[in-house]
Amino acid sequence: MRMVDLIEKKRNGLALTKKEIDFIIDGYTKDTIPEYQMSAWAMAVFFQDMTEEETAYLTNAIVQSGVTIDLSAIEGVKVDKHSTGGVGDTTTLVLAPLVASIGVPVAKMSGRGLGHTGGTIDKLEAISGFSVEITNEKFIELVNKNKVAVIGQTEDLTPADKKLYSLRDVTATVNSIPLIASSIMSKKIASGADAIVLDVKTGAGAFMKELDKAKELAEAMVKIGRSLGRETTAIISDMSQPLGYAVGNALEIKEAILTLKGEGPEDLTELCLVLGSHMTVLAKKAENLEEARSMLKEALVSGKALEHFKRFIASQQGDPIVVDNLDKLPQASHQYQIFVEEDGYISGIVADQIGTAAMMLGAGRATKTSVIDLAVGIELHKKIGDKVKKGDIIATLHSNTEEVNVIADKVKNAFAISKEKTESKLIYGIVD
Repeated sequence: MRMVDLIEKKRNGLALTKKEIDFIIDGYTKDTIPEYQMSAWAMAVFFQDMTEEETAYLTNAIVQSGVTIDLSAIEGVKVDKHSTGGVGDTTTLVLAPLVASIGVPVAKMSGRGLGHTGGTIDKLEAISGFSVEITNEKFIELVNKNKVAVIGQTEDLTPADKKLYSLRDVTATVNSIPLIASSIMSKKIASGADAIVLDVKTGAGAFMKELDKAKELAEAMVKIGRSLGRETTAIISDMSQPLGYAVGNALEIKEAILTLKGEGPEDLTELCLVLGSHMTVLAKKAENLEEARSMLKEALVSGKALEHFKRFIASQQGDPIVVDNLDKLPQASHQYQIFVEEDGYISGIVADQIGTAAMMLGAGRATKTSVIDLAVGIELHKKIGDKVKKGDIIATLHSNTEEVNVIADKVKNAFAISKEKTESKLIYGIVD
């Protein structure tokens, strides 16, 4: 078998077999297939697409390129949730303890943030002492004990994906549905979950900015999951504006705690209930979505979910006092308020522009080696559809520097004002 023949076959729009795709991924992982040939193959896939079977073969080959996590020692149906990324996406911080509090085991493997989207691990490390550096044995023990634990992604997981992702980034082949879908799903499959709930974002702050492309990606990932023996559901949700009001690590921890207390933003709470209901049904803890939603709402109202969050934090060396004293979270030294300059209604908030502004403050990484500031970020005071008057505060910058004029202008310009009220939509559809 020769790589040049497989490049030509895909260039001509023909489907590759499982054996051929295994050969490509194995050879690339072991450096027997050079980067220039892999680049040519990725470009051929970009233009010629892949069949459902090819995409499933590719995903499985990437899974088999490294270690896989065995979660069989964890009792019950393990359900994982994955978001395709966004701005102020605090759902995991709320969802993990919420669904765990009603008996759904959540064995979560998370990563750090890069660019304008935040990473769950970075956010959790805003809690003093919190650690994801635990052994697999301890990880499994904690999930059996508390129904929830979070661990950092291991370097041995899907090494082919890491290489291919970097290659796609410099060869203009990122926006390929089969390559995106296989990248995401390979990590979820290798992480050992029995079932997967996907939160596929669409809008200005999302990877898939157009709704039809988000639907296409959701359908591709659900088909991959099902073909590889995982119950999989995708929810397509809005990221045309930031989720919730907080953008930044400590600020998002604060918002997650308030949400678990039943005092969180309406959109964040609703999305967590939708995602959590699907997780609960897939875990066979409820017969239907209505029953699952009722169970989750009761866990919020009774304080059960909040207590579970405390237990989760303490079990991973974090200081649970932050739940009762939010001032124990990292605090920025300066706050700068941004005011609206005309009457009207908020008709748009460009999410990726807000995310970039937060990164400029230090809340995110421009490169993998960037050091983030856990205290800084942006607090929104208005959302799409809200009425405003000239002089109202629309956002507050939490900063550890006084040089914020450029950032403040970026945030102000992210807000659009109109004379007519605009309605926003949170959930665009479900693929199952």
